Amino acid sequence: MQHKVIDTKEVVIRFTGDSGDGMQLTGTLFADASALFGNEFSTFPDFPAEIRAPQGTISGVSGFQVNIGSGEIRTPGDFCDVLVAMNPAALKANAKWTKSTATVILDSDTFDEKGLKKAGFATDDPIKELKIEDRTIIFANITSLTKESLKDSGLDPKSIVRSKNMFTLGMCYYMFNRPLEFTFKYIKKKFKKNPALIEANQKVLQDGFNYASNIHAIPNTYRVVPAKQEKGLYRNINGNQATAWGLLAAAEKSGRPLFCGSYPITPATSILEELALHKELNAKTLQCEDEIAGICTAIGAAYTGSLAVTTTSGPGLSLKSEALGLAVMTELPLVVVDVQRGGPSTGIPTKTEQTDLNQALYGRNGECPIAVIAAHSPSHCFDAAFYSAKYAMEHMMPVMLLTEGFLGNGSEPWRIPAMKDYPEINPPIIDKPEEVPFWPFKRDDVRMARRWALPGTVGLEHRVGGLEKNNNGAVSSDPIVHERMVSERAEKVARLADFIPEQKVIGEDKGDVLIVGWGGTYGHLYTALKELHSEGKSVSLAHFDYIFPLPKNTAEIFSRFKKIIVCELNSGQFANYLRACHQQFTYHQHNKVQGQPFTVAEIVDAVNAIL
Repeated sequence: MQHKVIDTKEVVIRFTGDSGDGMQLTGTLFADASALFGNEFSTFPDFPAEIRAPQGTISGVSGFQVNIGSGEIRTPGDFCDVLVAMNPAALKANAKWTKSTATVILDSDTFDEKGLKKAGFATDDPIKELKIEDRTIIFANITSLTKESLKDSGLDPKSIVRSKNMFTLGMCYYMFNRPLEFTFKYIKKKFKKNPALIEANQKVLQDGFNYASNIHAIPNTYRVVPAKQEKGLYRNINGNQATAWGLLAAAEKSGRPLFCGSYPITPATSILEELALHKELNAKTLQCEDEIAGICTAIGAAYTGSLAVTTTSGPGLSLKSEALGLAVMTELPLVVVDVQRGGPSTGIPTKTEQTDLNQALYGRNGECPIAVIAAHSPSHCFDAAFYSAKYAMEHMMPVMLLTEGFLGNGSEPWRIPAMKDYPEINPPIIDKPEEVPFWPFKRDDVRMARRWALPGTVGLEHRVGGLEKNNNGAVSSDPIVHERMVSERAEKVARLADFIPEQKVIGEDKGDVLIVGWGGTYGHLYTALKELHSEGKSVSLAHFDYIFPLPKNTAEIFSRFKKIIVCELNSGQFANYLRACHQQFTYHQHNKVQGQPFTVAEIVDAVNAIL
């Protein structure tokens, strides 16, 4: 077989196997190596929804897709150029995501009668059964080769077999011309207390590379040159880490300590874990026994003058709803981070979905509006978290930040910003009474924010709680007082529209079709837009980061397009919200509720269908 080097602007690889096969680590290391090489990239980790699913079954398959390129990369890719499947179940679950020209690498040691049966194959020929004969299929006895590589390592048999992901990674490094040096450094750092593991993992990685370079079954390798990027210091970052860092940056800019009270929940847990690492930045974390305790401790911290945060996902947000109403009533700054997942109930906790917009907007008793902001990419989670905290503190109100599993777990290159480029945050803290007696709910004229009076300050003693109060802080059952306070709290949130940026349009400012989206669908919608432009279509994109309130120029933008199509990973929550806010427009919809991101092709087809 004649070897061919393919020069390409982008290439997609998908690593799949059992949840214990190390595919997430393999994909992460491949992405990191590509980042250091200078490529743009986007990743999509795909975890099994069932905890401890039987080994070798489709329900236990774990995947990690990464798209690397020399130009602009906004999505992990629709279909992969290379699929690595460590067992028959991984092949069966992921064959549909391969291009017809794809190379498929299989661990032949797992394709025995037992493995095929557990995966649900009806025949002993999985390639023919899946109708992928046109792909380049490479059967490599990866498990056996790993055992041979490490037979003299002194490791136990279980540890040796667990190292097969490194052998596979070495093969892929050869196929994609990735340097080994970074991963060698990672191995040294990770196993610094165990020299035997350092030597073993480095050896099996190198042996995998050498094996791929010497066999004649691999028809081609890929060359993806580094991308041209703005000068600066870059790193690979996922959405949950970026969210945590954005909150830390906001705490620094405001001069307030950060407190996060949370209950661990998939896929939001790593935000709490990341914040717990930064005590030196005056961050305090409390892992609580339940969701209600998490938000209530945060409200208490807000009362004492901290930037208060609680993190959760959809089911946890349901439990927090009563306490969130308390935060609205007490008019304290609180950031609620909801990393959305597939639902309802426990649902599919490891799968991404834009499930919680209705809950964010309406999921509380009484008249209880809160500001809602959505992040649109893993790196944008930093800015979204920063400004959520800024608005919460300066406007003295809860703010909900919506991210998604796709954003929280996915990663991309991030140019580390200079904090001098971010605005100061000026919470309305007072240290002495401006009137006697002190009126805790007296408001400023611009933001309608009350003042932040910290406990223990002489002359600023006041009560907070869930009962309705007058501006002087006294509990009141007067119906007129209640109506006035409800109106004022609503007006305070509405006035945020004067402080958020106007909505931008990507593409021409008028045309045939406006694609509308929010949250983590941005990359797929943007890429679809570029493809539609290449076809000569008059299409633009408005992607909303600010949900409630909407930007002030929303209606004016919508009026300039003949048709509007709202694309989201739910049954139409944002579309229905827009119908309520701006009834004068007709909204087409494209929806997907599969626990998976859009593909670019789906968006292109949906837009073409209404043109």
